[in-house]
Amino acid sequence: METLAMRGPGPEPALIGLDWGTSSLRGYLIGRDGALLDRRGQPWGVQHLPAGGFAAAFRGITDGWLEEWPNLPILASGMVGSRHGWREVPYVDCPADPTTVAAGLVPFDGGCGIIHLVPGLSLSHPTPDVMRGEETQILGGLAIDPALGRESLFLLPGTHCKWATVGNGRVLRFTTYLTGELFALLRDHSILGRPAAEDAARDGSTTGHGSLAAFRHGVAMARESGASGIPGRLFSTRSLFLAGTLTAAQTLDYLSGLLVGDEIRSGLTGLPAGGPPPIVLVGDRPLCDRYREALGGFGIADVRTLDETGPAGLWRIAVAAGIVGVPDERSRAADQS
Repeated sequence: METLAMRGPGPEPALIGLDWGTSSLRGYLIGRDGALLDRRGQPWGVQHLPAGGFAAAFRGITDGWLEEWPNLPILASGMVGSRHGWREVPYVDCPADPTTVAAGLVPFDGGCGIIHLVPGLSLSHPTPDVMRGEETQILGGLAIDPALGRESLFLLPGTHCKWATVGNGRVLRFTTYLTGELFALLRDHSILGRPAAEDAARDGSTTGHGSLAAFRHGVAMARESGASGIPGRLFSTRSLFLAGTLTAAQTLDYLSGLLVGDEIRSGLTGLPAGGPPPIVLVGDRPLCDRYREALGGFGIADVRTLDETGPAGLWRIAVAAGIVGVPDERSRAADQS
Protein backbone atom coordinates (compact mmCIF):
# COMPACT_ATOMS: atom_id res chain seq x y z
CA MET A 1 0.00 0.00 0.00
CA GLU A 2 1.29 3.45 -0.94
CA THR A 3 1.50 5.54 2.22
CA LEU A 4 2.93 8.74 3.66
CA ALA A 5 3.96 8.46 7.29
CA MET A 6 2.13 10.65 9.80
CA ARG A 7 3.98 13.67 11.09
CA GLY A 8 4.77 14.09 14.76
CA PRO A 9 2.73 16.26 17.14
CA GLY A 10 1.09 19.05 15.20
CA PRO A 11 -2.23 20.02 13.60
CA GLU A 12 -5.16 17.79 14.40
CA PRO A 13 -6.91 16.06 11.48
CA ALA A 14 -10.12 17.71 10.31
CA LEU A 15 -11.14 15.72 7.21
CA ILE A 16 -10.78 12.37 5.50
CA GLY A 17 -10.72 12.82 1.74
CA LEU A 18 -11.03 10.04 -0.83
CA ASP A 19 -10.10 10.20 -4.50
CA TRP A 20 -11.89 7.10 -5.79
CA GLY A 21 -11.39 6.46 -9.47
CA THR A 22 -11.89 3.62 -11.91
CA SER A 23 -8.63 1.81 -11.21
CA SER A 24 -7.31 3.22 -7.94
CA LEU A 25 -8.31 4.58 -4.53
CA ARG A 26 -6.41 7.23 -2.63
CA GLY A 27 -7.11 8.31 0.93
CA TYR A 28 -6.00 11.59 2.50
CA LEU A 29 -5.94 12.68 6.13
CA ILE A 30 -6.18 16.46 6.05
CA GLY A 31 -5.48 18.92 8.87
CA ARG A 32 -7.52 21.93 9.98
CA ASP A 33 -5.42 24.24 7.79
CA GLY A 34 -5.87 22.02 4.73
CA ALA A 35 -2.39 20.51 5.09
CA LEU A 36 -1.91 16.89 4.04
CA LEU A 37 -1.06 14.83 7.13
CA ASP A 38 -1.20 11.31 5.71
CA ARG A 39 -1.69 9.69 2.32
CA ARG A 40 -2.56 6.13 1.32
CA GLY A 41 -3.14 4.38 -1.97
CA GLN A 42 -4.57 1.05 -3.11
CA PRO A 43 -5.49 -0.42 -6.54
CA TRP A 44 -9.12 -0.55 -5.42
CA GLY A 45 -10.90 1.47 -8.08
CA VAL A 46 -14.60 0.98 -8.67
CA GLN A 47 -13.78 -1.73 -11.25
CA HIS A 48 -11.13 -3.45 -9.10
CA LEU A 49 -12.66 -3.77 -5.64
CA PRO A 50 -11.38 -6.24 -3.03
CA ALA A 51 -13.54 -9.00 -1.56
CA GLY A 52 -16.25 -7.25 0.40
CA GLY A 53 -16.73 -4.51 -2.19
CA PHE A 54 -16.91 -0.80 -1.50
CA ALA A 55 -17.27 -1.15 2.26
CA ALA A 56 -14.16 -3.34 2.53
CA ALA A 57 -12.15 -0.94 0.39
CA PHE A 58 -13.30 2.00 2.49
CA ARG A 59 -12.39 0.30 5.77
CA GLY A 60 -9.01 -0.72 4.37
CA ILE A 61 -8.00 2.72 3.13
CA THR A 62 -9.13 4.45 6.36
CA ASP A 63 -7.82 1.77 8.74
CA GLY A 64 -6.95 3.37 12.07
CA TRP A 65 -8.04 6.88 11.15
CA LEU A 66 -11.65 6.64 12.25
CA GLU A 67 -10.72 4.57 15.28
CA GLU A 68 -8.48 7.40 16.49
CA TRP A 69 -10.65 10.27 15.22
CA PRO A 70 -14.21 8.87 15.02
CA ASN A 71 -15.92 12.19 14.32
CA LEU A 72 -13.99 13.23 11.24
CA PRO A 73 -16.16 14.19 8.26
CA ILE A 74 -15.54 12.18 5.08
CA LEU A 75 -15.58 13.51 1.52
CA ALA A 76 -15.20 11.29 -1.57
CA SER A 77 -14.85 12.35 -5.22
CA GLY A 78 -14.51 10.49 -8.49
CA MET A 79 -16.16 7.44 -10.02
CA VAL A 80 -17.43 6.30 -6.62
CA GLY A 81 -20.36 8.63 -7.36
CA SER A 82 -21.00 7.27 -10.87
CA ARG A 83 -23.75 4.84 -11.89
CA HIS A 84 -21.14 2.08 -11.50
CA GLY A 85 -20.01 3.40 -8.12
CA TRP A 86 -21.20 3.05 -4.54
CA ARG A 87 -24.08 5.44 -5.13
CA GLU A 88 -24.86 7.59 -8.17
CA VAL A 89 -24.72 11.35 -7.59
CA PRO A 90 -26.28 13.83 -10.06
CA TYR A 91 -23.89 16.04 -12.00
CA VAL A 92 -23.68 19.79 -11.40
CA ASP A 93 -23.98 22.00 -14.47
CA CYS A 94 -21.19 24.28 -15.64
CA PRO A 95 -20.18 26.95 -14.95
CA ALA A 96 -19.28 25.71 -11.48
CA ASP A 97 -17.17 26.86 -8.54
CA PRO A 98 -16.53 25.32 -5.09
CA THR A 99 -19.84 26.63 -3.74
CA THR A 100 -21.77 25.16 -6.66
CA VAL A 101 -20.06 21.79 -6.27
CA ALA A 102 -20.55 21.84 -2.50
CA ALA A 103 -24.27 22.42 -2.95
CA GLY A 104 -24.46 19.19 -4.94
CA LEU A 105 -22.87 16.97 -2.28
CA VAL A 106 -24.87 13.85 -1.43
CA PRO A 107 -24.49 12.41 2.10
CA PHE A 108 -24.55 8.63 1.97
CA ASP A 109 -24.34 5.88 4.58
CA GLY A 110 -23.04 2.64 3.11
CA GLY A 111 -22.72 1.01 6.50
CA CYS A 112 -19.44 2.76 7.29
CA GLY A 113 -20.76 6.11 8.51
CA ILE A 114 -21.78 9.17 6.53
CA ILE A 115 -19.72 9.81 3.41
CA HIS A 116 -20.31 13.02 1.43
CA LEU A 117 -20.08 12.19 -2.27
CA VAL A 118 -18.85 14.94 -4.59
CA PRO A 119 -20.87 15.47 -7.78
CA GLY A 120 -19.14 15.58 -11.13
CA LEU A 121 -19.68 18.33 -13.68
CA SER A 122 -21.78 18.28 -16.83
CA LEU A 123 -21.95 20.42 -19.92
CA SER A 124 -24.90 20.52 -22.30
CA HIS A 125 -23.66 22.88 -25.05
CA PRO A 126 -22.46 22.52 -27.76
CA THR A 127 -22.58 18.76 -27.06
CA PRO A 128 -23.14 16.92 -23.76
CA ASP A 129 -19.99 16.15 -21.79
CA VAL A 130 -19.26 15.01 -18.23
CA MET A 131 -16.42 14.62 -15.76
CA ARG A 132 -16.06 12.97 -12.35
CA GLY A 133 -13.05 13.59 -10.13
CA GLU A 134 -11.30 16.04 -12.43
CA GLU A 135 -13.43 18.90 -11.06
CA THR A 136 -11.92 18.30 -7.61
CA GLN A 137 -8.41 18.36 -9.06
CA ILE A 138 -9.13 21.60 -10.91
CA LEU A 139 -10.59 23.28 -7.83
CA GLY A 140 -7.54 22.08 -5.92
CA GLY A 141 -5.30 23.76 -8.47
CA LEU A 142 -7.22 27.00 -8.03
CA ALA A 143 -6.89 26.68 -4.25
CA ILE A 144 -3.11 26.21 -4.58
CA ASP A 145 -2.78 29.22 -6.88
CA PRO A 146 -5.86 31.51 -6.81
CA ALA A 147 -4.36 33.63 -9.62
CA LEU A 148 -5.19 30.80 -12.03
CA GLY A 149 -8.86 31.46 -11.35
CA ARG A 150 -8.79 34.65 -13.40
CA GLU A 151 -8.19 32.80 -16.64
CA SER A 152 -6.49 29.48 -17.34
CA LEU A 153 -6.70 26.28 -19.32
CA PHE A 154 -6.40 23.04 -17.32
CA LEU A 155 -5.27 19.88 -19.10
CA LEU A 156 -5.74 16.62 -17.23
CA PRO A 157 -4.13 13.83 -19.30
CA GLY A 158 -5.30 10.27 -18.87
CA THR A 159 -7.46 7.61 -20.44
CA HIS A 160 -10.04 10.34 -21.06
CA CYS A 161 -8.14 13.63 -21.16
CA LYS A 162 -10.01 16.76 -20.08
CA TRP A 163 -9.43 20.30 -21.37
CA ALA A 164 -11.16 22.69 -18.97
CA THR A 165 -11.45 26.45 -19.40
CA VAL A 166 -11.44 28.40 -16.13
CA GLY A 167 -12.49 32.02 -15.63
CA ASN A 168 -13.52 34.10 -12.63
CA GLY A 169 -12.82 31.18 -10.32
CA ARG A 170 -15.25 28.87 -12.14
CA VAL A 171 -14.97 25.92 -14.49
CA LEU A 172 -16.68 27.43 -17.52
CA ARG A 173 -16.59 24.56 -20.02
CA PHE A 174 -14.57 21.50 -20.90
CA THR A 175 -13.95 18.90 -23.60
CA THR A 176 -13.13 15.22 -23.23
CA TYR A 177 -10.59 13.54 -25.54
CA LEU A 178 -10.39 9.73 -25.56
CA THR A 179 -6.70 9.86 -26.45
CA GLY A 180 -5.51 7.33 -23.87
CA GLU A 181 -8.27 4.86 -24.64
CA LEU A 182 -7.74 5.19 -28.40
CA PHE A 183 -4.03 4.52 -27.95
CA ALA A 184 -4.75 1.37 -25.93
CA LEU A 185 -7.28 0.12 -28.48
CA LEU A 186 -4.98 0.71 -31.45
CA ARG A 187 -2.00 -0.79 -29.61
CA ASP A 188 -3.80 -3.93 -28.47
CA HIS A 189 -6.43 -4.53 -31.14
CA SER A 190 -5.16 -3.20 -34.47
CA ILE A 191 -2.45 -3.86 -36.99
CA LEU A 192 -0.66 -0.70 -35.81
CA GLY A 193 0.37 -2.28 -32.52
CA ARG A 194 1.41 -5.63 -33.98
CA PRO A 195 5.11 -4.88 -34.73
CA ALA A 196 5.84 -3.73 -31.16
CA ALA A 197 3.90 -6.65 -29.67
CA GLU A 198 5.73 -9.20 -31.85
CA ASP A 199 9.08 -7.57 -31.04
CA ALA A 200 8.34 -7.68 -27.31
CA ALA A 201 7.26 -11.33 -27.52
CA ARG A 202 10.58 -12.25 -29.18
CA ASP A 203 12.87 -10.64 -26.61
CA GLY A 204 10.61 -10.63 -23.55
CA SER A 205 10.60 -6.85 -23.20
CA THR A 206 7.62 -4.61 -22.57
CA THR A 207 5.95 -2.39 -25.14
CA GLY A 208 6.28 0.83 -23.13
CA HIS A 209 7.33 4.27 -24.34
CA GLY A 210 11.01 4.93 -24.95
CA SER A 211 11.77 6.98 -28.07
CA LEU A 212 11.33 10.72 -27.68
CA ALA A 213 12.38 11.29 -31.30
CA ALA A 214 9.60 9.02 -32.58
CA PHE A 215 7.07 10.74 -30.32
CA ARG A 216 8.14 14.15 -31.64
CA HIS A 217 7.84 12.84 -35.20
CA GLY A 218 4.24 11.80 -34.51
CA VAL A 219 3.43 15.16 -32.95
CA ALA A 220 4.83 16.96 -35.99
CA MET A 221 2.78 14.80 -38.36
CA ALA A 222 -0.37 15.63 -36.39
CA ARG A 223 0.47 19.33 -36.34
CA GLU A 224 0.92 19.38 -40.10
CA SER A 225 -2.30 17.46 -40.75
CA GLY A 226 -4.33 20.67 -40.73
CA ALA A 227 -8.07 20.73 -40.27
CA SER A 228 -8.47 17.17 -41.60
CA GLY A 229 -6.71 15.70 -38.57
CA ILE A 230 -4.93 12.33 -38.48
CA PRO A 231 -7.37 9.70 -39.85
CA GLY A 232 -5.43 9.66 -43.12
CA ARG A 233 -2.09 9.48 -41.28
CA LEU A 234 -2.69 6.73 -38.75
CA PHE A 235 -1.59 4.03 -41.20
CA SER A 236 1.78 5.78 -41.47
CA THR A 237 2.54 4.09 -38.13
CA ARG A 238 2.79 0.85 -40.10
CA SER A 239 4.08 2.17 -43.41
CA LEU A 240 7.01 3.95 -41.75
CA PHE A 241 7.89 0.68 -40.02
CA LEU A 242 7.73 -1.26 -43.29
CA ALA A 243 9.93 1.38 -44.92
CA GLY A 244 12.51 1.04 -42.15
CA THR A 245 12.06 4.60 -40.88
CA LEU A 246 10.71 3.39 -37.53
CA THR A 247 11.79 0.35 -35.55
CA ALA A 248 9.11 -1.92 -34.13
CA ALA A 249 9.61 -0.46 -30.65
CA GLN A 250 9.41 3.12 -31.96
CA THR A 251 6.02 2.61 -33.60
CA LEU A 252 4.16 3.01 -30.30
CA ASP A 253 5.91 6.28 -29.46
CA TYR A 254 5.11 7.55 -32.93
CA LEU A 255 1.48 6.49 -32.56
CA SER A 256 1.30 8.19 -29.16
CA GLY A 257 2.71 11.37 -30.69
CA LEU A 258 0.13 11.26 -33.49
CA LEU A 259 -2.77 10.92 -31.03
CA VAL A 260 -1.56 13.43 -28.45
CA GLY A 261 -0.56 15.84 -31.19
CA ASP A 262 -3.98 15.61 -32.82
CA GLU A 263 -5.64 16.23 -29.46
CA ILE A 264 -3.55 19.37 -28.98
CA ARG A 265 -4.18 20.52 -32.55
CA SER A 266 -7.90 20.20 -31.95
CA GLY A 267 -7.80 21.68 -28.44
CA LEU A 268 -5.94 24.79 -29.58
CA THR A 269 -8.40 25.42 -32.41
CA GLY A 270 -10.60 28.42 -31.69
CA LEU A 271 -8.44 29.84 -28.89
CA PRO A 272 -7.62 33.58 -29.00
CA ALA A 273 -5.27 34.67 -31.75
CA GLY A 274 -2.91 36.12 -29.13
CA GLY A 275 -2.29 32.63 -27.77
CA PRO A 276 -3.89 30.41 -25.16
CA PRO A 277 -4.41 31.46 -21.54
CA PRO A 278 -1.99 30.05 -18.96
CA ILE A 279 -1.91 26.26 -19.40
CA VAL A 280 -1.80 23.99 -16.36
CA LEU A 281 -1.13 20.25 -16.52
CA VAL A 282 -2.48 18.10 -13.69
CA GLY A 283 -1.97 14.36 -13.35
CA ASP A 284 0.63 11.62 -13.60
CA ARG A 285 4.02 13.34 -13.92
CA PRO A 286 5.47 11.22 -16.80
CA LEU A 287 2.26 11.64 -18.79
CA CYS A 288 2.20 15.39 -18.08
CA ASP A 289 5.80 15.54 -19.29
CA ARG A 290 4.69 13.95 -22.59
CA TYR A 291 2.01 16.58 -23.00
CA ARG A 292 4.49 19.32 -22.16
CA GLU A 293 6.78 17.98 -24.87
CA ALA A 294 3.91 17.84 -27.38
CA LEU A 295 2.78 21.38 -26.53
CA GLY A 296 6.35 22.51 -27.17
CA GLY A 297 5.99 21.07 -30.67
CA PHE A 298 3.16 23.57 -31.19
CA GLY A 299 5.31 26.47 -29.96
CA ILE A 300 3.86 26.55 -26.45
CA ALA A 301 6.67 26.48 -23.90
CA ASP A 302 5.12 28.26 -20.91
CA VAL A 303 3.29 25.35 -19.29
CA ARG A 304 2.91 24.70 -15.57
CA THR A 305 2.52 21.28 -13.92
CA LEU A 306 0.77 20.83 -10.58
CA ASP A 307 1.15 17.63 -8.59
CA GLU A 308 -1.56 16.01 -6.49
CA THR A 309 -4.15 18.78 -6.34
CA GLY A 310 -6.90 16.41 -5.15
CA PRO A 311 -6.41 16.96 -1.39
CA ALA A 312 -6.56 20.75 -1.81
CA GLY A 313 -9.73 20.38 -3.89
CA LEU A 314 -11.41 18.12 -1.35
CA TRP A 315 -10.55 20.57 1.42
CA ARG A 316 -11.84 23.55 -0.58
CA ILE A 317 -15.16 21.81 -1.27
CA ALA A 318 -15.50 20.76 2.37
CA VAL A 319 -14.96 24.35 3.50
CA ALA A 320 -17.51 25.64 0.98
CA ALA A 321 -20.02 23.06 2.24
CA GLY A 322 -19.44 23.97 5.88
CA ILE A 323 -18.38 20.40 6.65
CA VAL A 324 -15.13 21.75 8.09
CA GLY A 325 -14.34 25.18 9.46
CA VAL A 326 -11.38 27.41 8.71
CA PRO A 327 -9.37 27.93 11.92
CA ASP A 328 -8.88 31.46 13.21
CA GLU A 329 -5.44 32.92 13.82
CA ARG A 330 -5.39 31.88 17.49
CA SER A 331 -6.07 28.26 16.53
CA ARG A 332 -3.33 28.36 13.91
CA ALA A 333 -0.87 29.79 16.42
CA ALA A 334 -1.76 27.04 18.93
CA ASP A 335 -1.22 24.35 16.30
CA GLN A 336 2.20 25.77 15.40
CA SER A 337 3.39 26.14 19.00
